Amino acid sequence: MNSISPRRRFARIAVAGVALTGLLSACGGSDSTDDSSADSSGPVTLDFWGWANGQEAVVKAFNASHKDVQLKYTKVTDQLTMQKQLTNAVKAGNAPCLLQNTGEYVTSWVSQGALADITQYVESSKDKFNPGSWAVGQVQGKVYGVPTASAPAFTIYRTDIFKKYGLEAPETWDDFIAAGKELKKHDIKITNYAGEDPSTLEVLAMQAGAHWYSVEGDSWVVNFQDEGTLKAAEVIQEIVDNDLNSKLSFADYAAVQRNYDNGGTATRQISTWQMSGMVQNFTKSFGDWALSPWPTFKGEGPKTPAGTNQSGNLTLVSEQCKNKEQAAEAAMWMSTDTGAVKTMASPETGSGVMPALADSESYVSEAISEKLLGKNYEPAKQIVTDSLGTVTSDWTFGPNWTAMFTEMQDEWAAVVSKKQKVTDLLAHMQEWTVNDLKQRGINVKG
Repeated sequence: MNSISPRRRFARIAVAGVALTGLLSACGGSDSTDDSSADSSGPVTLDFWGWANGQEAVVKAFNASHKDVQLKYTKVTDQLTMQKQLTNAVKAGNAPCLLQNTGEYVTSWVSQGALADITQYVESSKDKFNPGSWAVGQVQGKVYGVPTASAPAFTIYRTDIFKKYGLEAPETWDDFIAAGKELKKHDIKITNYAGEDPSTLEVLAMQAGAHWYSVEGDSWVVNFQDEGTLKAAEVIQEIVDNDLNSKLSFADYAAVQRNYDNGGTATRQISTWQMSGMVQNFTKSFGDWALSPWPTFKGEGPKTPAGTNQSGNLTLVSEQCKNKEQAAEAAMWMSTDTGAVKTMASPETGSGVMPALADSESYVSEAISEKLLGKNYEPAKQIVTDSLGTVTSDWTFGPNWTAMFTEMQDEWAAVVSKKQKVTDLLAHMQEWTVNDLKQRGINVKG
């Protein structure tokens, strides 16, 4: 995988199977492409929901440069809150025209008829983006969103703590666990598992070659107990069993950041966007952080997870929007305007997201923080660039992902609190997901 350039790697990323007909329940929504336009009373105003730092500044810049279309921005608490609020808004018939979301939810929302097909408005601009990021917004060959981010992934760790206790940056998950056991002796955790966020299991399974959803003929295949998932489960279980993880909820975001800043937890597996929260909340540990590659499974080459909530963001257009063309054009502007891209890429002014543009690797220096990394800033650029060439390319998000992930949250909380094993969670999710798809009238095997 190291030999694959970022652009070639992006070209291979697949949202496998979702371009096949008959795999979703009735998608609903209207086929109409008629949009109302601004009248003499003033410009069209489009509601835009998002949670990312920097979006308010981008909206302000958009509004200053557009007379006929204006954006009204509402900041949602976080990604998980977005799913709940959007569900309620769709049911009430007052969904926003534009919304931020991540790749794993696109198929689910399309299957519910919540998103608009904007292919005719944006298809001509697809070459501005790397093919992998562009594919994240597609279902059954139609485009529902404009990508805003790519997905490099790596480890960030406290160099002062590692040096103090004679540790090297972990190269493998075995090394990671060994380092965690040493740090535990000094009341320091190696990582944090928030009880509400099972994405840890998702990304390790993805890295290990798991396939929770796949397509066979005209049916979805569900498998939460394949070899890759069980390999990931073993790593997580050892971390939990040995109390190597903090259990801090991101509901108190400031407390989580203080814990990292104060040295209570020594590493994170992250993408560029998480750095912004560190920069904006730390007071003590600037310059004490460095990057290293995402740990590998023993005997395997570098491999990092694809665009989950680690990144892979899009701006989506809702089916209920009365001004779909203007909404699509606004989404395109926010993802391609040079000023907007730089605002969002910076961990100081935005969210530190790696742009989804075709030349995304050229923005690495914009997306990582010299303030946070200090003398480790220059080496970090190469770590991030290299990670762009090791992203997994064969993960599929199923049509009930939103509901599945919500169910998994409850089960994950029980894992973190040691009330059940990871394998118990997986057995439950296997049965639950198959039954849920059947109840939705979707063909499924598993």
